Formats: sequence, structure tokens, C-alpha cells
Amino acid sequence: MSAMPPRPGSPKRANGPSLRRPGSRRGFGESWWGAAWIEALEQRARLDPNRLPRGRTYARSGAVGTLSVAPGEVLAEVQGSRPAPYKVKVRVRPFDAAEWERVLDALAAEIGHTAALLDGELPSGIADDVASVGLDLLPGPGEVQPRCSCPDWADPCKHAAAVCYLVADVLDTDPFAVFLLRGRAREEVLAALRARRVGAPSPQVREDLVLEPIADAGVLAREAWRRALSPLPPLPPLPRRALRPTVLAADPPPGSGVDAAGLLMLAADAAERALLIARGASDEARSLSVEHDLARRAARLVGSGDGPGDAASLEDLARRAGVAVRELALWGRAWRDGGAEGLATLTESWDPDRLALAWGREILPHAVVRRNRLTQGEQQLRYGRDGRFYPYRKDRSGRWTPDGPPLSREADEAVGALDEFAAEGGDKRR
Repeated sequence: MSAMPPRPGSPKRANGPSLRRPGSRRGFGESWWGAAWIEALEQRARLDPNRLPRGRTYARSGAVGTLSVAPGEVLAEVQGSRPAPYKVKVRVRPFDAAEWERVLDALAAEIGHTAALLDGELPSGIADDVASVGLDLLPGPGEVQPRCSCPDWADPCKHAAAVCYLVADVLDTDPFAVFLLRGRAREEVLAALRARRVGAPSPQVREDLVLEPIADAGVLAREAWRRALSPLPPLPPLPRRALRPTVLAADPPPGSGVDAAGLLMLAADAAERALLIARGASDEARSLSVEHDLARRAARLVGSGDGPGDAASLEDLARRAGVAVRELALWGRAWRDGGAEGLATLTESWDPDRLALAWGREILPHAVVRRNRLTQGEQQLRYGRDGRFYPYRKDRSGRWTPDGPPLSREADEAVGALDEFAAEGGDKRR
């Protein structure tokens, strides 16, 4: 099994748990920072802890290859039941530049902790220093993101769990790997702390900056309970457009039938619908049937007179939904022109009051009337339950196809033909 090449500036680890005898029933995480890492792993796996015992066995048996720790991630290969080893990546959110400035300022403020760091030690109080600026030095359960190339859906799988257990060994051996996981190598951290020590104000100046504590007498519980509730703060303004979803922390396992691009597409669509609902959209945006939802999504892909559409995405959507591409394209055009009612005129026929069709007979005076459909040659009007006429036209294959937004009697009282109605301009359609 080939070892992964170490990255520059990263702590390195020999093949398997080389610091201890393979196969021993030893524990993991002997230092406080190593134990905190193990706790984050096991808290993450609380919903599916079955892979943890196997992960410990893999870690103890030497099945894990060289660990490479880099800013924000750990890479390793794990030999499983197949000939080729699985590739494991464990991601940790690194601090951004502004967060690092806050962390370094907090560390530099504690002279004793700074001196210990410069001597290569990691005092336990350093976690409190970082927490004082609203950050966590050790990643919590939600920040440990394991990913493995094996087909197991578990989070983490036994291979990723094995790597995570051995990361605790790395942290025991080199505590500065904690900083590397958050984005900065040991040399960078120490250089920044030295610079702050050189430029730090004198003790007298710092004492002048200290404010006297203000005594707080507090309030009795019964008085606090009697207080009237404060008004709720105003809601923040709605964004002008829906935000794009973030990159997935872990891709779906290979062979699962689910791909990351599809999930991100659904997330983006959900964000757009949520914004519509927040803006007071109709119930149509709140509750959609499967057919309505497919038609709504297809409407964005079929194109219009202003653009060719996205045939590849439409074909992919049809394949995933188990619907013929041609059928889905018709659904999309009907939804684009008239929403749910437009789709209903495509898929349903019904018997309206004959008087309701009178205006349609004016537009198509020689039409053959069947239920809610008026057909004259290659043109057709379909009367919707919303009181509007939806135009259709035969395509080259002889199939009726939606042919634009619905017509309204209020738009024009004296239109003699459907083509003339369309030629009069978009203000006669709504």
C-alpha cells in the first residue's frame, strides 16, 4: 500500500499507529487536546455510532497509511476489504484572516500562555483564551467533516473513524497541529506572537487602560418575572435575491445514485421558493404536487422566444423524474405560460358552460367545440377554470403545444382571429 506524500509544513505520521504497538488495545487522545478531538468525533457519530468500534480496530491494526495534516484537512489512505485502499479526507473549518487576528490578540494578552507557546507547550487555558473572542480552538462535532471513497453512507464510516482516532495521536505528539487544522502552521503562529510581544504596550500603559468593575446589585427573580415582555425586534429586510447554497461538506458516497450537483440544485431551488413565500407569494409556491413541481422546474429550461433553453438540463431532469423529455417539455411550456392552471389545460378536459365559450367562438369563428377546447385548423383555444383562454398550436408531429400566455376578454372585445390577437401586442395577454 503506497503512502500519501506529506504536504510541506504539515505534521507527518508514519504508516499506521507507529507511536504504539499495532494491535494493542490502547486508547486514543491522552492529552487534553487529543481527548477533545475524540469527543468531537464521538459526539458527531451519536446518531450512527456502530462504525466507531470498527474504526478503533482499523486504527490499532495498522490499516491506516500515512496521515498528512494540512491547513483545514487531514488526508490518509485506509486499507479495507478491497485491494485498493480507500481515500479519506477529514475537513475542519479553518479560521479566516479576521478570526486569526482575534485569536492571536487573545493569546498575546495572556503573557504566561504566550511564553508557554513560545516554549513549544500548549497550556490547557489556551482554549479559554480563544473562546473569549467567540471562537473554538478545538473543532466541535459539526466542524469535523469526514469523507471517504468507500460506498458506506455512515457518517463517519469505519475508515474515516480510524483516521479520526489517529488524528488524536498526531495531536498528542504535536499539539501545534491544532493550529494547523485551523489554518496556520506552528511557525506562523509563533512569529505572530513574537511580533505582538515586541510591539506590546508597557505594563503601566496597560494598567491605565483597565477600567474599574461596576457593581451590579442584580434583580430579584420575582421582579424579573413580573416585568412585561419587551416587543420583538423588527424582522430584518428580505434579500433582493435568494442566496446560493454553500458547498457540501461531504459528497454522497459513490454508487449511491445521488450527486452533489443535484443536491445543490435542489437547495438553490428551495431557497428561491422560500424567498417567494417570505414575500407573500400565492399558495401555489407553498404547496406543489410532484407534477406541478416538475413543470415549474422545467419551465426554466424550455426557453422562450428570447432564448433557446437548456436542453441538457431538461433531459437530465426528465431522466431523474422518470418522465419522457418531450412530455416534460410540454409541461414546462404550459407552466411557463399559465402556471398551475396552464398545466391543467394541457392535461385535463372538462365541460364548461357553453356561454363561457362565446368569446372564444369570436376569436375562432369556425372552430369545432369539444368540451373546453375550440379547434380551428392548426389553432386551438382551451378554456381554463380561471375564465381565460389558453392558445395552443399543432407542432410538426401533430401534437398540440402551448402557444403563449392566456388571452383575456378584457384585453380586446373585437378580435377576429387568434393570430391577429397575438399580433396586437403583449398588452392583450396576461
